[in-house]
Amino acid sequence: MTFIEAIKQRRSVRTFDTNKLTAEDVQKLKDFLPEATNPYGIPVEYQLLDAKEHGLSSPVITGTDTYIAGKLARVPHAEEAFGYSFERIVLYAWSIGIGTTWIAGTMNRKAFENAMNLSENEVMPCVSPLGYEAKKMSFRETMMRKGVKADSRMAFEELFYENSFETPLSKEKAGKLALPLELVRLAPSAVNKQPWRCVLKDGIVHFYEKKSKGYEAADGWDLQKIDIGIAMCHFALGASECGFKAGFSVNDPGLALPENVAYIASCALTEA
Repeated sequence: MTFIEAIKQRRSVRTFDTNKLTAEDVQKLKDFLPEATNPYGIPVEYQLLDAKEHGLSSPVITGTDTYIAGKLARVPHAEEAFGYSFERIVLYAWSIGIGTTWIAGTMNRKAFENAMNLSENEVMPCVSPLGYEAKKMSFRETMMRKGVKADSRMAFEELFYENSFETPLSKEKAGKLALPLELVRLAPSAVNKQPWRCVLKDGIVHFYEKKSKGYEAADGWDLQKIDIGIAMCHFALGASECGFKAGFSVNDPGLALPENVAYIASCALTEA
């Protein structure tokens, strides 16, 4: 399965079939972890955790005791770096038949942080269960998906723009970038807020965050920047499988911005 196929097919899984991961699948995941890099070059340390051993739990997860968690230094761009890196693992897991879901709040966070031996200058943004999807979703999972309209996404022209935020970008105008941008549109996000916005200008795609209230902590940590990292990952993986290399930079083009919109990063594509 390609990453494009994984992005198009994947859904969050919260109800698992109780079967433990096979030793072969565990090894595949561990072998893939060094590939889960990010454009910022910020190291992320991952661990597979046993819920029974460490006293871990999440009220929205049933049928598995295996989780993956990651930690990194609390440095500039840590949120975007983590989102990008963790999504690579999530997509790879799906490609080999393992279900996941991003969890940031609905867990006993202190227990997870203790299991990860979190130090004072580190942060553990999110975790995910790992397991094989059950044949039928639990009632709780069904209701959660309905509540956030998990299978719906905003229209292409609401998310992507040409030259400025005044001109919506059509798929036809996007040309060779239409597929990578469509993969951005399909990205998962906290409560399905879809905070990414992109402006295509002079062949460069500029990524922005459309901020929602309640997602930025008092210390400046911004959960929605993790979502932008996921979107950037989708764009880069899609571009790569379309024959391009994505080069990210932080070079604000200085565009006029709508209210509650902030610049995050830019991406130029070159022939691979």
